[in-house]
Amino acid sequence: MSDEPKSPVSPSNGEPAAARSYLPIWIVVLTLLLLYVGGIYFDRHSGWFDKQIYVPYDSAKELDAYQPKSGAAAALAQGKKVYEQVCGICHGNDGLGKPGQAPPLAGSEFVMAKGVTRLTHIPLLGVAGQITVKGQQFNLNMAAMGAALSDADLADVLTYIRASWGNGMGPVTADEVKAVRTAIGKHPQALTGEELMKMPE
Repeated sequence: MSDEPKSPVSPSNGEPAAARSYLPIWIVVLTLLLLYVGGIYFDRHSGWFDKQIYVPYDSAKELDAYQPKSGAAAALAQGKKVYEQVCGICHGNDGLGKPGQAPPLAGSEFVMAKGVTRLTHIPLLGVAGQITVKGQQFNLNMAAMGAALSDADLADVLTYIRASWGNGMGPVTADEVKAVRTAIGKHPQALTGEELMKMPE
C-alpha cells in the first residue's frame, strides 16, 4: 500500500474534485473578539458625546445650543432665546397660550397670515380689549412688549413664532419691522381687536 495521499475522485465521471475545507473555529472566535474589543475602544475614544470631554454640558442637545450659528439658524436661535425671555411667560414656550389669559400662537390666524403687518403691530403697540384667536375670545391687556426690542431682535422673534409649533410660515425681516415701526410713529394707545382686523395682513 502506498502512503501518498489520494486525490479526491468524483464518483460519477472519475474526474478529480476539490476537497471541502473548513475555517478553523479559533479564527472565527478571534475575529469576533477583535471586533468586540475594537468596538468598545472606538466607542470610548471616538469623540462622541462624553461628559468627561464636554463638561459642564449634560447632553449633546445642550452642547449644540451653545454652538455658534449663522444665517437662518442664527436668526431662529436668537428668536427662540428672546421669545422665551419676553413672550413665553404668557404665551408659553410651547406656543399654546394660557386659557383666559393669553391666546395661542400655534395655529393663530395672525401668525399664519400671508403678510406680517398685523403680526408686527401687536408687539409694537400691544392689544387692549377683546380679540378672537382660533375661535376663542380673549379679553387682553397686552403691553407693547416688542417696542423696546431692536428691529433685528423683533424680526427674529416673529420669524421664530412663524416657523415653530407647526406654523411653517416664512421669515420676517428687520426691514419689515422697521417699516411698520416707522409707519406707527408715536401711536397713542394699544390696538383693539377691531382695529387689528381692519388692517391689511
